[in-house]
Amino acid sequence: MIGTMKPRRAKTTRKTNETEITAEMVLDGAGKRSISTGIGFFDHMLDHLSKHSGISLMLKAKGDLEVDSHHTVEDVGIVLGQLLAEAIGDARGIARYGSVSVPMEEALVDAAIDLCGRGNLVYNVPTTQPKVGDFDAELGREFFQAISRGGRFTLHLNLRYGENQHHILEAAFKAFAQALRQAIALTGQDEIPSTKGVL
Repeated sequence: MIGTMKPRRAKTTRKTNETEITAEMVLDGAGKRSISTGIGFFDHMLDHLSKHSGISLMLKAKGDLEVDSHHTVEDVGIVLGQLLAEAIGDARGIARYGSVSVPMEEALVDAAIDLCGRGNLVYNVPTTQPKVGDFDAELGREFFQAISRGGRFTLHLNLRYGENQHHILEAAFKAFAQALRQAIALTGQDEIPSTKGVL
């Protein structure tokens, strides 16, 4: 039964020649967070992701930032996706789908998610400026690509309109977080949300 489900959590350590990441995720953890990647703007976005999804997140990443931020951002996405998939398990009792529109000043981003067991990203969020501070704006796509593949879910992100790159990326992260919150919510039904009986 749903009431006797084990805690939905996962943790891991991933070490490569480019990054070393330790992370723990608790789906029903009320958005408590401790995040450090060495990339200020990225930490800010992950903070929003945890807060607005309600997922508690402990993350410490060290990467080859002397090269650039790409490896760290991508590997963090991979790790978070894998943790999400592990914490969801067989997806019994979850809503599975979520969709939301989030405004951030002049920007508006739509997000839709299907926790279907198949990784796919549709990302119609063009960059209006190459950087936000020291953060390469194109890394937004890299993160969402990595987390959707690692987590084996389908994610659609669409910018309706917007000009300021900070606002656009923040709206994208918040929209993803809110849609994810809907999708991982427990319905009270002790069943896998698919006519196949498996995701």
